Formats: sequence, structure tokens, C-alpha cells
Amino acid sequence: MSQTYVSPLSIAVICSSNMNRSMEAHGFLAKKRFKVRSFGTGDKVKLPGTAADRPNVYEFGTTYDDIYNDLAMKDKQYYTQNGLLHMLDRNRRIKSCPEKFQLCTERFDVLVTCEERVYDQVIEFMESKTPSYNLPVHVINIDIQDNHEEATVGAFLICDLITMMAQSEDLDNDIDEMLHDFENKCQRSVLHCVQFY
Repeated sequence: MSQTYVSPLSIAVICSSNMNRSMEAHGFLAKKRFKVRSFGTGDKVKLPGTAADRPNVYEFGTTYDDIYNDLAMKDKQYYTQNGLLHMLDRNRRIKSCPEKFQLCTERFDVLVTCEERVYDQVIEFMESKTPSYNLPVHVINIDIQDNHEEATVGAFLICDLITMMAQSEDLDNDIDEMLHDFENKCQRSVLHCVQFY
């Protein structure tokens, strides 16, 4: 049975490592039956280690399962306490591995980034390609701190915004006013631009 989506909008949620913020929003939007994928823009997938100068670093494409097992083997108690194993367990129920945005060939209607640096990387990547379809994509940034609580709040905010966008009859026309209303409602500033595929 194929998935029935609540909207034809195709959405990508993007953070740096495709671990916390983008995955929380991916899971939340998927539960609401939106057509969504998630990505990271970093060079590598980075997770905090037992010391600030010793992060755990993985290649994109390493499965959440493998990362879970690696951390559990290194220090199960520590990574259970700091929530990383719980997060990885959630992630592996959503999809198999972190994906790098710059390697994706799929086209989306909306790209939502979770911090300004990621927004800049997405724009830089989009501008580096020659558009072949002349199809617009809305790139929107909502700053979300990279911790569990903020990721949960961020997922709600992203879902609110996507719900508003999905209800629009003419998104290209409505978007500026919509983002203005959204900023006022959630008291966060939003960045927006249009790129082309």
C-alpha cells in the first residue's frame, strides 16, 4: 500500500549531521503524513564524545545501527545518560543512515534548514549547479539549538510552518506574508530565499 500524503509538497529538513534536529522534524512531519526527507550538509557526521576535544566522527552513509553499536561498545552508560543512544534508536526507526544533502538528486518544493550556517551551505550548493528545470524551491531557515529539547520545539515550529504552506493556494505569492505571520507568532526570525532546480 502506498503512502497517502496530506499535501503534494515535497519537503527536506536539513541540519549539519542529519542526527538530531533534522531527524526530530523528519519523524514529526512523517507522522503527520507529510512527504519529507532529511539530510545533513557537514563534511562528516559528528557526535559529542566523552571529552569536548574527542567527538565521534562518522562518514555519511554509516548506518544509525552501526553508530549505535559503536557508541554502546565505547561507553554504554555515558551515551545512554547523555541521550545519544536514545536519539540513534529513534533515528533507525525512521531511516537507515544519515544522508548528505549535496549528494541528493531529488527535487523538493521546500528546504528547511535548522541553522544559518547550514542555510548558507544549502544556498551555496544550489547556486553551484546550473538549473535544468527552472523549478523554484523555497529555502527557509529557522534557528534551532542542537539539543534534545530545542529539537523537539523546532519540530513543532517546522510542522506549523509546513502546515501553513500546505494550506496555501498560491505559495509563491503567499510566502512572504506567511513567514511574517509565522515570525510574529513564534518570536523567531526566519531567513528565506528562492533557488531553482
